[in-house]
Amino acid sequence: MLSVTGDDKKLPIQMLNDRLLVRIPQSEGERRSSGGILIPATAQISKRLVWAEVVALGANVRAAEVGDQVLFSPDDRYEVEVQGIDYIMLRERDIHAVAASRIEVGTGLYI
Repeated sequence: MLSVTGDDKKLPIQMLNDRLLVRIPQSEGERRSSGGILIPATAQISKRLVWAEVVALGANVRAAEVGDQVLFSPDDRYEVEVQGIDYIMLRERDIHAVAASRIEVGTGLYI
């Protein structure tokens, strides 16, 4: 069992191997342009990568930790519902970048 970031609840799921369970913030639907124009979620734009928070990960994940933000393509995802909350399951190789508050000195690990 792995805990949800920021909560004392436990997820009834254990991620295996190189899998990550992430949650996209609710505000990812509609966006505003720099000029203040509201862009609906259904608007077609070029391929856009998405940020999400890691809430659980498998034992073989090396590049991210629970609580990190990861950047991935919305085309490379599987959606799953756990306890009424929607999550996305990814493989470590499908993430393009990791944003973390911790400072890492060059590890030599590349995704």
